[in-house]
Amino acid sequence: MDYRYGSHTVFKIEYHFVWVTKYRYQVLKGDMALRVRELVKQTCEAFEIRIVKGVVSKGHVHILVSAPPTLAPSEIMRRIKGRASGKLFEEFPVLKKCYWGQHFWARGYFCATVGEMTGSMIKEYLDHHFEPGTTKDFEIEP
Repeated sequence: MDYRYGSHTVFKIEYHFVWVTKYRYQVLKGDMALRVRELVKQTCEAFEIRIVKGVVSKGHVHILVSAPPTLAPSEIMRRIKGRASGKLFEEFPVLKKCYWGQHFWARGYFCATVGEMTGSMIKEYLDHHFEPGTTKDFEIEP
């Protein structure tokens, strides 16, 4: 397994994120798509978020990331979308005509956790880790 290590942690936390442009405008093409990819990469590197895989489509972005346990998914999205939006408006003035409210991304996003261990795998491990025949949900190891 590809575990990551912090000063006092060992972790493997992966999130799949998808977010769309406001009004679902298909503007992520050419130089703008390249710049979005670059901004997302820079922001992730700054916060020790590893991009496992990613795709910039014309109207949305998909990324699979490995993130430290100190960052909530909402914080990751706030940083990525906020920084990218500001820079895009600075560098591509034509966007101000389409997005008069200075909001490049739609408000929400999709997030799902990813992992190799399923709930049933963890339950099976815990069932066999303690004394057989006990019925408690949260036990003390003998």
